[in-house]
Amino acid sequence: MVLSKLEDFDPQYRDSFEGNEIKGLGVYTEGTDEKIGTVHDVLVDDQGHFRYLVLDLGFWIFGKKVLLPIGRSRIDYASDRVYAIGLTREQAENLPEFNERLATDYEYEEGVRRVYRNPQYRTPPVEASAPVESPTPVDAPPIETTITTTPVTTVAPTYTRDTYRYEQEPDLFDLNERNHQKLKLYEERLITNTRRHKMGDVSFGKRVETETARVAVPVEREHIVVERTTPEDAGRVVSPAEANFREGEVAHMEIYEETPEVRKEAFVREEVSVKKVVEQDTVETQATVRREELDVKAPNLPVEER
Repeated sequence: MVLSKLEDFDPQYRDSFEGNEIKGLGVYTEGTDEKIGTVHDVLVDDQGHFRYLVLDLGFWIFGKKVLLPIGRSRIDYASDRVYAIGLTREQAENLPEFNERLATDYEYEEGVRRVYRNPQYRTPPVEASAPVESPTPVDAPPIETTITTTPVTTVAPTYTRDTYRYEQEPDLFDLNERNHQKLKLYEERLITNTRRHKMGDVSFGKRVETETARVAVPVEREHIVVERTTPEDAGRVVSPAEANFREGEVAHMEIYEETPEVRKEAFVREEVSVKKVVEQDTVETQATVRREELDVKAPNLPVEER
């Protein structure tokens, strides 16, 4: 990850600190108040997070500068001091030197972090006090005490250039709002909303329409068919008694026919439901928004952005 100096990352960084200037603050050991040096600069990542304080030890070592991970510092603006947690003046002198003319690459950072991972850099040194002897009766027999210790094996994590993240070591880079600051890049965005307004009224009613309907009705009609045939014994002579000559109506037959009868009946043709539905659509709108971008000023220096 590329590191930048605070002022190169944001020339207006003082506005974020509400008038508090971190550069030039004295750096002291926590507990003994022994001055180690002064804050020469601050290194931030590409997101504006503080990662290291650049300490100038020049008042007692000629111009040597070293890095202090931000998680090992406590910034006290009330007293204009920075307290180095778990770091003594002698330990600061033995830290790898920081050359601000060279790019801070992974190998150099890892060399610094490797020093701070040493347990002696984790907590302030505690001065050993003389043991207090408790009075023992003259006639009391000696007490034998056996202490058994079980060795604890810890596996140190491995870090690589491609997988390393500062969040993996909160002991070195953990930030909090009370003791530390970080630069924030702001961006405007469009907040959309909708306003409901009346488009009009819709009225519903019924009207009666008429039309001529035609339907085919099958009907039956009777008629008389007279068939004349010649009997087989035609020409036979019959007796006078058999011959029955009569005049007038001999037979009667009724004839019928059907005529169509039409009537009307009402029935349910369809059912109409009236309701409102909401349709969604996307309407494009536009406005001008502003966004802060990061400007890295590193003339003639190799800078890698990730």
